Amino acid sequence: MRIRRVAVALGAIASVALVACGGATVASLSDEPSNTNVLESAPAIVEVVSSPIAVPEVADLTRVEASPIEAITEIQVAPVAEDSAAVVVPTDSEVESVEAALDSLTSNDIVAAYEEVLGDIYESALPSVVYIRVERNVPASQGRFGGPSRGEGFAPAGEGSGFVWSGEGHIVTNHHVIAEADRVTVVFADGSEFEAEVLGSDADSDLAVLKIDTSELALQALELGDSAELRVGQLSLAIGNPFGQEFTMSRGIVSALGRAVPGANGYSNSQIIQTDTPINPGNSGGPLLDRLGDVIGINAQIISSSGVSAGVGFAIPINTAKRIVPELVADGEYQHAYLGISGASLNGKLAQANGLTPDTRGTLIVGIANGGPADDAGLVAAMGTTRLEGVEYPVGGDVIIRLDGTPIEGMNDLISYLSENNRPGDKLTVELLRDGEPTTVELTLQPRPDRGAA
Repeated sequence: MRIRRVAVALGAIASVALVACGGATVASLSDEPSNTNVLESAPAIVEVVSSPIAVPEVADLTRVEASPIEAITEIQVAPVAEDSAAVVVPTDSEVESVEAALDSLTSNDIVAAYEEVLGDIYESALPSVVYIRVERNVPASQGRFGGPSRGEGFAPAGEGSGFVWSGEGHIVTNHHVIAEADRVTVVFADGSEFEAEVLGSDADSDLAVLKIDTSELALQALELGDSAELRVGQLSLAIGNPFGQEFTMSRGIVSALGRAVPGANGYSNSQIIQTDTPINPGNSGGPLLDRLGDVIGINAQIISSSGVSAGVGFAIPINTAKRIVPELVADGEYQHAYLGISGASLNGKLAQANGLTPDTRGTLIVGIANGGPADDAGLVAAMGTTRLEGVEYPVGGDVIIRLDGTPIEGMNDLISYLSENNRPGDKLTVELLRDGEPTTVELTLQPRPDRGAA
């Protein structure tokens, strides 16, 4: 019972700390207007550019002495030996010590501890966050109406954020930040500047890797978190360069997980992190951090009717970057698996329109790309529509219900499975419903073309 009381009290402290500190348009967050095309039913998109945040040392979070907050944190995060199966249970004297510490806490102690954590994260991450300046080569031209001519040279074309991926000089940012750039300059918080080479870029995932010469600078890479472990409500922090205001930090929470957002090439990105952490044009490419200062995402887009933060931002999960960045470093590109369909998530009404029970879930194939894997394997797309309660629904296509034995409940599941588990050339077992009857089809995935179906 004593241990339960301590756990409840610690939860209450966390709550108090949070309280004390307490149509739309989708946009990518660069300072250059986005040309992204979005479906009519979806909000338009805005590009954001931001910078990373400092990462606090774990030791800073596990101190045993000094304030009551530090003592409590120590018991919260007390490590257990990796080879030990036993659970470490605090002694009665340790529990009493924590209870006494709780009794002595004031609201000022809680807010001060919260502020100290945020400040430590910023200071720790700052050396690893960069401001990115993009320029394009402007050809010489004759002035209008006989005016003076303009000489050839570089002209500003946008700005964004990024962060150090490795000590070998690799900087990660968004593809849209550096797309079509003729010159890219990386600026650190200490004022040092480096001309960067675009080592590799992938428009579909909106990720890019820059390379700088590190002979004059010892780089400190940010620690990478695990976006698969995220929960809605977690603290999230961004460091970047909104509207050119260099190395700005903002904070919020993880608002939702698993969002699907249209990408530059017409393919949707799945498992996107939604956050209410304020990010604005100039934040694109900067890191989204957790309370330990680990990178959990890369800021990329916002939904806004005004072009500025309205509390709905999107970040590429860091686990996506972990999969793609190494290949951008090694090969300069990343090949995504391609099935060659467009589809719709099966829900109650759509299932009913197709003669299926309302609880049937899967992906209805609406369109099939000529010459793609689905076309070669003989999959069937919707052949018409039917009206149900005044709404037109596509009907007659195959319904994909499993890929390699994994249940597929909708289009987002399908995109996520292909992205996370498959590469071009892989064999794929597709279980589907055709005219309401189960059947199985084997096919071979291809590389994605420049534009097309999922």
